[in-house]
Amino acid sequence: MEVPTQPLLRLRDLSTDIALRRGAVQALDHVNLEVRQGETLGIVGESGSGKTMTVLSIMGLLPTGGRVVGGEILFDGRDLRGLEAQELRRVRGVEMGMVFQDPLTSLNPTMRIGAQVAEPLRVHQGVGKAEARERAIEILRRVGMPRPDKIVDDYPHQLSGGMRQRVVIAMALIRSPRLLIADEPTTALDVTTQRQILELIDDLREEFKMAVILVTHDLGVIAGRADRVAVMYAGRVVETATTAELFRAPRHRYTEALMRALPESAESGRLYSIPGLPPDLSRPLTGCRFAPRCGFATDECRTTDVTLTGDAHAFACLHPVTDRATIAPSAAREPSASGAAKPILTVRDLVKEYDAGGAGLRRTAARVSAVAGVSFEVKAGETLGIVGESGCGKSTVGRLVAGLEPPTSGEIVVDGADVTTLDRAARHRMHRQVQLMFQDSYAAMNPRMRIDSILTEPLEIQRVGDSGARRARVSELLDQVGLPRRALERYPHEFSGGQLQRIGLARSLALRPRLIVADEPVSALDVSVQAQVLNLMRDLQRDLGLSYVFISHDLSVVDYMADRIGVMYLGKLVEVGPAHQVVRAARHPYTQALLDAVPTPDPGRTADAGSAIRGELPSAVNPPTGCRFRTRCPLAQDVCATEPPLAGGTHQVACHFPLRQEAAAGA
Repeated sequence: MEVPTQPLLRLRDLSTDIALRRGAVQALDHVNLEVRQGETLGIVGESGSGKTMTVLSIMGLLPTGGRVVGGEILFDGRDLRGLEAQELRRVRGVEMGMVFQDPLTSLNPTMRIGAQVAEPLRVHQGVGKAEARERAIEILRRVGMPRPDKIVDDYPHQLSGGMRQRVVIAMALIRSPRLLIADEPTTALDVTTQRQILELIDDLREEFKMAVILVTHDLGVIAGRADRVAVMYAGRVVETATTAELFRAPRHRYTEALMRALPESAESGRLYSIPGLPPDLSRPLTGCRFAPRCGFATDECRTTDVTLTGDAHAFACLHPVTDRATIAPSAAREPSASGAAKPILTVRDLVKEYDAGGAGLRRTAARVSAVAGVSFEVKAGETLGIVGESGCGKSTVGRLVAGLEPPTSGEIVVDGADVTTLDRAARHRMHRQVQLMFQDSYAAMNPRMRIDSILTEPLEIQRVGDSGARRARVSELLDQVGLPRRALERYPHEFSGGQLQRIGLARSLALRPRLIVADEPVSALDVSVQAQVLNLMRDLQRDLGLSYVFISHDLSVVDYMADRIGVMYLGKLVEVGPAHQVVRAARHPYTQALLDAVPTPDPGRTADAGSAIRGELPSAVNPPTGCRFRTRCPLAQDVCATEPPLAGGTHQVACHFPLRQEAAAGA
């Protein structure tokens, strides 16, 4: 589609402050951006860079204490800062739409889906209840919602994450806006749902002739979806260019550092991590804001206020990258020295079912098949990665192994002892051997406890040492995870996401376990912080001889961390093998579809539409017979109604028609 020459939206020297008790945070400092009709502008950067604050300033939805203190927000030639409140609401409700990062918190839990989707029609257009309902059903159908005539009467908690994201997209589009702003729309979604949502936004952009602003910290998402990219750091735009040009030859040292921190760019088996932390925006800053973290900074960088220079490719850097930047393939991980080691964990025929009975007198005997006959082992010093879509059962396996839930049947053998047959006291002692690292460390910590109490608590519960020994152990833990001793006096809310994950890792190490179950430990982190946490986990594994069960939906991260990978689908393992073989020579069609859905930092790579997984995940209450993937598999035949065994040598696959059969024969 031909892109108009005049911008639909233009920001000129936009500056935004957030008032605090003492002073103010300069969240945005002279931001200049523009986006044209039919164009997608990607905005990337670390947390705190100003991405979300930019779009909230545009929408007039700043948090308490926030206000635009300078510049212009020109939408179709009108400065939104000069509009009356009622006119601004009309523009925001009719001509602009916004998709927020967390759809669950964006939806009213007490309102039905149809009423929420239709609300803009009733508020801004006075449409009647019956007509609004019909139009809500139609827009839900256009965003790919299954059974929209039924969904309109559901509540948000009854929908999956991907379905809720479709609802908030429908809400943003029901008035056919000219500008759609998507703020981290796929951060918490697995790769297949992520691909569906991003393709949906692309299709709707074409259909509605919209401009799109896509905010994300995932460079792979930007590479495949945006026409142009703006890189933000510490409240400023530091580089902007077409997507192809930015990934071909980034000029700003911060952009280069973000790309080097990707798992795909691992050098010598180790991720690059950007040193230091972003600056404190509540204090006056001089010079290049990235200079304290840049290995190429000079005194001139620290004293000179660098502004964007250039036209089609503009950047604010006195010592820009001159060589062509490329993303090298990730170095294959050196296999752990666990080949002859005994298993620290053996799982045999693990089953977990939940009661799905109805309420009141109509209770049924229906059962949710969360885990259905899973078997695997983890050797000392080894990392087993478990991947799959949301709802596949991978986190349930982690909770069962960590002892947070009892299995319905099967064996969990830790260091030679079947945990499922032990009495309560013995299981309690066994927890020393296996610890769980949670996805959301903040939610897993008591906000009223200081860090010293949080780290000491497991030692007290297990009655390890006296008070002096416990203090010494806590100090040792802080050293191991790279945090200062003064952190002990602070509360969880005083730390960044990366620091909280370090604290969560320290707590899981307190009892000197042999196995750590890490459940999505870096899924919500920026690429630079993610690199720091992953490097730390591998360093500790080497130094302490740890074993990991590493659960994630990000195959690039699992490829970097794991020795072996197990792929789960609807409660079953469908493929298990060495990490490099599973990622580079997948044998199960589901595994290949997951790999094809992973966004990569390569604008020239186009996704294979034929490899996309079809349809929604079947119900775990009534899963398909035989191969559970057959209802969505392009290779399925009648024989797939019988269950295939997990078979093979070191690389096993449960499929009647495995990919690369010639490779399987030689395994």
